[in-house]
Amino acid sequence: MPLDFYTRMVSACLFPLHEKLKHHDTVQIRKEMERTQWLSPERLEILRVERLREFLSKVGKHVPYYRNLFRERAFDPSTVRGISDLARLPFLTKEIIRANKDPLKSEVAQGLSRFNTGGSSGEPLIFFLGNERVSHDVAAKWRATRWWDVDIGDPEIVVWGSPIELGTQDRVRQIRDSLLRTKLLPAFEMSEAKLDSFVAEIRAMRPKMLFGYPSALAHIAHHAETRSQRMDGLDIRVAFVTSEKLYDHQREQISRVFGCRVANGYGGRDAGFIAHTCPSGGMHITAEDIIVEIVDDAGNPVPHGQAGEIVTTHLATKDFPFVRYRTGDVGVLDDRPCPCGRGLPLLKEIQGRATDFLVAQDGTVMHGLALVYVLRDLPGVRQFKIVQESLQRTRILMATDAGFHEESTGIIVAGVKQRLGQAVQVEIERVDIIPKEASGKYRYVVSRVNPALAPVPEMSGA
Repeated sequence: MPLDFYTRMVSACLFPLHEKLKHHDTVQIRKEMERTQWLSPERLEILRVERLREFLSKVGKHVPYYRNLFRERAFDPSTVRGISDLARLPFLTKEIIRANKDPLKSEVAQGLSRFNTGGSSGEPLIFFLGNERVSHDVAAKWRATRWWDVDIGDPEIVVWGSPIELGTQDRVRQIRDSLLRTKLLPAFEMSEAKLDSFVAEIRAMRPKMLFGYPSALAHIAHHAETRSQRMDGLDIRVAFVTSEKLYDHQREQISRVFGCRVANGYGGRDAGFIAHTCPSGGMHITAEDIIVEIVDDAGNPVPHGQAGEIVTTHLATKDFPFVRYRTGDVGVLDDRPCPCGRGLPLLKEIQGRATDFLVAQDGTVMHGLALVYVLRDLPGVRQFKIVQESLQRTRILMATDAGFHEESTGIIVAGVKQRLGQAVQVEIERVDIIPKEASGKYRYVVSRVNPALAPVPEMSGA
């Protein structure tokens, strides 16, 4: 379907200018990715090995942590002949990153930006990204967007909850979003009144694409149905979902209510833009940039079709390297080609990424990340798990180290009460380690309160 004039102008002129002013090489990288996606798997593998060898050579020369590690292991990057040679290096974990933030920075890096994430393990993580890494991730997302016959500049509704996005809604950001025709709706609070306004804004904007958490988009879809609001005649072409496991019932509900297809994406601020679904149904790995390994509990590779932990190496992270990074997520590789003809390898399945909704005492439904952000960046918090036992009681399981200050407990209690209600009983339990679920995955938010059975929040009159 041809793009309208304004979308073509944004995609070809305005957004490239925006990226150039930020010193990003996004446009050039995206164009190259749109060429390499059609390479045969054999040609693509040659390209990946060359990039891996070059990446490890730069890392070994300029990054103190890896320079010492390569010396200790007598590892010479110039001897790398295949992806399997990565197994000669140890895994990178969140604990290692937390203990080596400065040694992991390249000595020649410039303009590093600080990021943090709670991650699916509930372990707060602080790391740094350079312009190269950001450019590659934006380019990969842009390429995947264009697979669905939409582009930057098409009207878009974003349902999101990260404070990085929500905290930068200043005048410059508002102007930029207006020019790009992007509207941000906060996913933290989903009261009846907020949901009514979300439905109204989507109906008024008639976006070409939606983007957000699958649980949040499914919740809006359910609310629209209960209000008998038709959303399937708005010409929405695709709903992009990410950051959580996409369940079949969510896919069906989003697709049916909004009258569009659902495209699942997988990645994170730490690991990068790992994979995305194409219209033919294959979840393609961003193979030009990211090497994905699937390993068992002992760290040994597992065959295609078998589940294991997802380990990633991002080839555009020479400024702060992610080499054999243990994501904590569980997935399955697919050895079948995609009907679309792209040579990019496929993820067959991603298991266990789930963030529950929480319900405040007044009935307000909010995304679980609303409480994650209370905890994840506090000094000394190694791991945490939030368990909402009832509307009256919430437990916080927390593993800390010597950097934790006891006054932070007051910050946590106040933050929880602010979001769930001042009468909520907040219990903080100090533990040595947060146990895994029976599935082998961590869940950092668990709510035992059914949002459908929550009390209806009181709404003040106009």
